[in-house]
Amino acid sequence: MNLKLDENLSRRLRQSLSALGHNVTTAADEGLLAQPDATIAMAAKVEGRMLLTLDLEFGDLGKYPPGSHPGIILFRPRSFGPLAVNRFVDEFVRDTDLQLLKQCVVVVEPARVRVRRPPLEGDIPNG
Repeated sequence: MNLKLDENLSRRLRQSLSALGHNVTTAADEGLLAQPDATIAMAAKVEGRMLLTLDLEFGDLGKYPPGSHPGIILFRPRSFGPLAVNRFVDEFVRDTDLQLLKQCVVVVEPARVRVRRPPLEGDIPNG
């Protein structure tokens, strides 16, 4: 799976996620530090990369609706210490088939995972 690490995730994750067979780039590697979230999202979309982040804005379904991007995984660990975050992200990616989360917005918390999928063809929107 092609992944992009947002700037709020350690670049050290690149090595462990790559060892799991993923093709990983980072916002820092691409000179995207301190860029607006929309710029990061567009770069991930253009590159066909699922975005991994801690940034709550990426959980906004109005801005980033499922199906409009390769996928967003928003991590919400108990502790935001770098080692705890790295372990939390690494364990989720190791234990999850990310192919099943393509084009979804996923919020990963310690006790649950919420997945918002793109609408299926023929679905009638609520409202």
